[in-house]
Amino acid sequence: MAQARPPRWFTIPVRVVLVTFICTLIAFAVSLLLGIVGTLIVATLRHVHPDMRVAYRLIALPTALVAGSVIFILSLTIEVRHYRQSKTLAAIERAS
Repeated sequence: MAQARPPRWFTIPVRVVLVTFICTLIAFAVSLLLGIVGTLIVATLRHVHPDMRVAYRLIALPTALVAGSVIFILSLTIEVRHYRQSKTLAAIERAS
């Protein structure tokens, strides 16, 4: 039976940064879409020209920053937990 290779600690930061970046971009895109739609609805109801800067500056950017921070912390926690679990399982496998 082939043994699994031991986990490597230096892959943790790479995966954390990659997941954080991708998920933050997705959060920014979704919040920007919702911000634009909301800005257009409010502008239509008030009979004024929509100011799209509001969608970027006051809705999408703060939402993406908060989401990115939360995703970073969660991703780091999950990756460290996975690394420790893999390390323990590899030690058990070597011992048996």
